Amino acid sequence: MSFQGQSAATVTSAARTGNARAHLFNDRTVDGYRLSLAAGVERVATRIARTERPFSGITPAALAPEITAIDLESPLADPAAALDELESVYLRDAVYFHHPRYLAHLNCPVVIPALLGEAVLTAVNSSLDTWDQSAGGTLIERRLIDWTAQRLGLGQDADGVFTSGGSQSNFQALLLAREEACVLAAKNSAVPLTKHDILPKLRILASEAGHFSVQKAAKMLGLGMEAVICVETGPDRRMRPAALAREIDHCNREGLTVMAVVATAGTTDFGTIDPLDRIADLCEWAGLWLHVDAAYGCGLLASRTRRHLLAGIERADSVTVDYHKSFFQPVSSSALLVRDKSTLRHATYYADYLNPARMAEQRIPNQVDKSIQTTRRFDALKLWLTLRIMGADAIGELFDEVVDRAADAWELLTDDPRFEVVTKSQLSTVVFRYLPPEGPARALTDASNLYAREALAASGEAVVAGTKVDGRHFLKFTLLNPETSLDDIAAVLDLLAEHAGRYLNEQLSPEFRRLAG
Repeated sequence: MSFQGQSAATVTSAARTGNARAHLFNDRTVDGYRLSLAAGVERVATRIARTERPFSGITPAALAPEITAIDLESPLADPAAALDELESVYLRDAVYFHHPRYLAHLNCPVVIPALLGEAVLTAVNSSLDTWDQSAGGTLIERRLIDWTAQRLGLGQDADGVFTSGGSQSNFQALLLAREEACVLAAKNSAVPLTKHDILPKLRILASEAGHFSVQKAAKMLGLGMEAVICVETGPDRRMRPAALAREIDHCNREGLTVMAVVATAGTTDFGTIDPLDRIADLCEWAGLWLHVDAAYGCGLLASRTRRHLLAGIERADSVTVDYHKSFFQPVSSSALLVRDKSTLRHATYYADYLNPARMAEQRIPNQVDKSIQTTRRFDALKLWLTLRIMGADAIGELFDEVVDRAADAWELLTDDPRFEVVTKSQLSTVVFRYLPPEGPARALTDASNLYAREALAASGEAVVAGTKVDGRHFLKFTLLNPETSLDDIAAVLDLLAEHAGRYLNEQLSPEFRRLAG
């Protein structure tokens, strides 16, 4: 869309003559706002409509010079020219998660009601730290926290706050757990203890298949990554309760304090859900904080057929949910929920210029009182409009579709002699690898899978993820797009096998190729 008409000309002319105020969004510039946003939306819509592959295949070496060459000291002034430039440095080569052959990471296609929310929230630009900056936004976020807590079954004393993502949610959960553990340790000690005395003895027990943000959080909390003890998983990649019991006993015998157990409801690689009820039994028996990382599996909260897979999550002390993974929301949209709202006090600081203590006494709802962020976007609006327009059942139907598709893909791979597949996911991931024919080619299994993934991405035909299982290189589908069909998956498997086969042919000598058949 071009900028035409008197209003567009006026905006462009003002910009070129150095009238900086012409760029401010206010009652006098709404026409320019309408034109600019409409042009931007048209660019994206046109690009989406004609996108035939999820990625262009461009390399950092090829794209970086184009961006480096742009002179940021010389503005283009004309919005149309800026959009033309953006087309070449971003839109042309962006990775498009809406494409059915994007099968890599936990990035979902987004629903239109959430995009509507994004447009509204960025324009109004509310900051969710204090009531006097957000008013209705504060209450909408609180209502959505209550709604999520109810879906989780955390009880009447639950509370929470929106965050930037699962890593931040996990960090804050472990911050609260650390503070509670310090309070309890000091209270139960026969001699006075300082935090300096307590911190070196704190430990976090987490599944060996859990998210790396637990280790990062431990480091940022002053405990060190070595404070995280990885608990053994079984062949199904779920935490073994017996192994957890052994680690709890070992910590007790060594005089160490378990500050938290982290269970996972949807591991990043395998989509597996730890046995939450049995883990909760152990935590209750030992008096330990239970955190459930449900960043991925939270989509089951909206499912009418699979909600039972989260049985036991209601017993957690804290839960991470990522709406931008399995609720089809744009980044960022996450939340931390706690069963006991009083534990959020560990993130509270009263600043006289922002949220003085008297405001809490007057029951003024300042969300900064429970957040580790101060200035914070009104990301809750995206979920609010999604629920008000689509409803939770529709979200659940979309998530159920991708879980069903992953099960079909697992069956397809199980029956395909070209590939080896790992454990069946409870959610929507599939971990597998190309398996060369028996003989000398088997020595190149890891290398052929690495090559196939890179070659596929370079072609732009599809994007898949990679991981390691027991030290070996594997490929991974992460299915979050209901538009992805089994035919799409089969086509991608053919492409991967073709790339891997080409690599083997190039690497093996004629004699090896003869022996390998």
